[in-house]
Amino acid sequence: MLKLLRILILALAMVAVFILGTLICLVRPRHPNNVYLLGRLFNQACKIIGLHVTFRGYEHAKNIKSAVYIANHQSNWDIIALTGAVMPRTVAIGKSSLFWIPLFGQLFWLSGNLLINRENKAKAASTIGTVVDKIRQQNMSIWMFPEGTRSQGKGLLPFKTGAFHIALQAQVPLIPIACSSYFGQVDLNRWDNGELIVEIMPPIAIEGYDAHQIRDLLKHSRKLLSERIDELDQEVRRPT
Repeated sequence: MLKLLRILILALAMVAVFILGTLICLVRPRHPNNVYLLGRLFNQACKIIGLHVTFRGYEHAKNIKSAVYIANHQSNWDIIALTGAVMPRTVAIGKSSLFWIPLFGQLFWLSGNLLINRENKAKAASTIGTVVDKIRQQNMSIWMFPEGTRSQGKGLLPFKTGAFHIALQAQVPLIPIACSSYFGQVDLNRWDNGELIVEIMPPIAIEGYDAHQIRDLLKHSRKLLSERIDELDQEVRRPT
């Protein structure tokens, strides 16, 4: 009964957010602060599913104009769990196929997020150049999931290089977003689904790295993120 009630309330809340978000995006299409605003709205849904999310580390990104944020990607719940960590003037990069998801895909694009064709390497490389130009010209930041897919409880997956190429070419820092492990933690039939900690970590400077050291930068960043996730897992409060 609780699960059905939550699904109904969650569906109504998402419809309301989609309507409000679409109106905002139609008034100011693809504005770089649309994603920040929508992220805060989506994050409120955590209260509906009984997931208590604690955010830390906003001060690490407060005075940084542009950066590439890299976060671990666990499940579909990330869209409401992590979005409270999205900073102003930050947009995400997603697969071009996302556009065809009814309502969500169109709002994802209209809000200012960027779509990339990962199957076509030539187009993907061109898109990276476009992203770099936007960062430089509009003082924007980019949010990426370097694993490229949801880990679904398998731990931090290997990273792809796209986020690191963008950071090096744009000459902006990388900022890891560590989210404690929660795959399988959410049970809609349970009132309390425990705690989730999302932490904005200190920036990783890209000075001293060049294109030939992209793998070194990737390994260093992944190690820092993995270690912090492990630490958060030891601290988090599980469902009761």
